[in-house]
Amino acid sequence: MLGGEEEKDPDASKKEEEHQEALRQQEDERKAKHSRMEAEREKVRQTIRDKYGLKKKEEKEAEEKAAMEQACEGSLTRPKKAIPRGCGDDDEEDEESILDTVLKFLPGPLQDMFKK
Repeated sequence: MLGGEEEKDPDASKKEEEHQEALRQQEDERKAKHSRMEAEREKVRQTIRDKYGLKKKEEKEAEEKAAMEQACEGSLTRPKKAIPRGCGDDDEEDEESILDTVLKFLPGPLQDMFKK
């Protein structure tokens, strides 16, 4: 004991193996428990999807991807995005229509002043 030597327990390796086995068994039980819980959750999710007519994210993504592929079948370029109203080259016409809209809400004498 003085030289830093420790007494070696002859059963230490056996105890260590039993301890490791117990840890593995606990981990397996924990994984099994969590997989059962997740399966129950998925059942509940599916009943809700069925009840309200919802789809899984994977199904939605697959349908959207298929729709995009169908739209692009004969095209060599990607599909054009829809341009929202007012974002195109017709800026002058929009400004005039906005001014006309504002003038409609003004009293008569003010309308006459702005029209001149």
